[in-house]
Amino acid sequence: MIVDAHVHLYPPAANADPLGWATARGEAHWATLVTRRRKDGRQVQGFASVADLLRDMDAAGVGRAILQGWYWEHHGTCAEQNRFYRECVQAHPDRLAAFATLHPAGGADALETVRRAREEGFLGLGELSPHSQHFAGDGAAWREIMLLAGESGLPVTLHVTDPLSRPYPGRVDTPLQDFLGLAREFPRTKFILAHWGGGLAWSPEALAFPNLWFDTAASPLLYGPEVWAKAPRERTLFGSDYPLVLYPRIEQGPSLENLLREARATEVDEAILGLNARTLLGAGPGSSGQ
Repeated sequence: MIVDAHVHLYPPAANADPLGWATARGEAHWATLVTRRRKDGRQVQGFASVADLLRDMDAAGVGRAILQGWYWEHHGTCAEQNRFYRECVQAHPDRLAAFATLHPAGGADALETVRRAREEGFLGLGELSPHSQHFAGDGAAWREIMLLAGESGLPVTLHVTDPLSRPYPGRVDTPLQDFLGLAREFPRTKFILAHWGGGLAWSPEALAFPNLWFDTAASPLLYGPEVWAKAPRERTLFGSDYPLVLYPRIEQGPSLENLLREARATEVDEAILGLNARTLLGAGPGSSGQ
């Protein structure tokens, strides 16, 4: 079974009016990223419903998708998305699973999110980003959350940008050494570094840490197809970053088919396409994190 370990969905109100929804919640960074348009006027991503996602999964032959939260700037928005994701997973437990998102500024509520994650059906935490959420990566609250994640067996997905990647509106630098520092300080916590870990996926220094994994989210927008051949087989999770439009020259909207076609052209095997996710996350049929 193919597992897409990096998918985003948003509540219907956000899809209907992204800018207004974000403004009402003080989520300026998300609004900047998701409402960007290309030179031809098309948006860089779609605003997919659950039905849209399931349709596109079926078309590509993806059996299961892991809904990643967003690195919101306010804990209240994190809680809102978590409620939405619980509804999505409860409605489609055979196809969807989810990670819970949080902000350390939520204090006791953020810690309770971690403590109750398994009970509420979440498989992990993420997608988080100290750099984009504007909190100290060495702060006491964040460190407590990371310790608790390790104790609870909750993998943590972190947003990573390649320092050599092109600039775009909303891009935030994420120094790669920060992620190596997290892996070193919290050896019991399993980290999934998104977007090939900004290049760390093929770094011997990063691969020396047994608690680091990488996903392939947004790969065609960042790297050429040759990166699949460099993928560390047992540490890589297939991920799309749906509903981002990954091939704007040939796609009019979100799709999973072309990314899978690119991966298979390089003979990517079962481990990357699903087995690693099922092993690391327990993301097999019927799993709910409970």
